[in-house]
Amino acid sequence: MRIRLRVLIAATCLGVPAILSAQAAPSAPAQVTTIDGGVGPCSLELTVKDADGKPAPTATVKVHIAYRFGGFHKLDLEAGTNVEGKVKFTGLPSKVRRPPLEFQATKGELTASVSYDPATTCHDHQEVKLGK
Repeated sequence: MRIRLRVLIAATCLGVPAILSAQAAPSAPAQVTTIDGGVGPCSLELTVKDADGKPAPTATVKVHIAYRFGGFHKLDLEAGTNVEGKVKFTGLPSKVRRPPLEFQATKGELTASVSYDPATTCHDHQEVKLGK
């Protein structure tokens, strides 16, 4: 009888902290929306924020890229942000015609743009604050 009581107490003492720690585990961060241009090694990650400085989920980010000799090759990319207001553009060319590239972010009537020159900073992270 005493052995069963000790086993029950030990199991309870060891099991409760394990259950509590499993419930308190933080949730995984949201996956960043990624779009691959497939024409080069560079990348840009943008964090889009609204006028209050909060992440802007479902904002749209667009860019027009002219690259290679004479800018005859063109690429238009468009992606939406995730719940944290983040979007990542990969596979961007390291040399573009008429740098810098202009990334246009919009959400409703709010707009903003950010400049990015892949020749000077191939892998970059920037914040964009939307305004009227």
